[in-house]
Amino acid sequence: MPKAQAVLTDKAPKPIGPYSQAMRAGDFLFCSGQIALDPLTGNLAATDVEGQTKRVMENAKAVLEAGGAAFKNVVKTTIFLKSMADFPKVNEIYGTYFQGLVPPARSTVEVARLPKDVLVEVEVTAYLPSA
Repeated sequence: MPKAQAVLTDKAPKPIGPYSQAMRAGDFLFCSGQIALDPLTGNLAATDVEGQTKRVMENAKAVLEAGGAAFKNVVKTTIFLKSMADFPKVNEIYGTYFQGLVPPARSTVEVARLPKDVLVEVEVTAYLPSA
């Protein structure tokens, strides 16, 4: 089996630590968690959970595309929230990215703190079967 390959795009924020935006391993694309950083400036794109969620999902979309995938290929997501009180707002925006698709398996957890003190982080795993 060939070694996993790193995925990197300038359409999503650069990693802020020693990790790759995603790794392609066989038929799977494992994407690192995305937070609401603007890929052009590296700054926080919004201070409210709605704005952050939109930016997070756009960042995830960019990483998926760089890895040859799309939301239709996503089989599992994990959502990390600073406050579970934000779940309805995040869930509504998140759902628009899977509209018309079979939604992936998902976990949502409240955490004490996230990088850069953001309100939401989302990681995705996609399945891309070999042709």
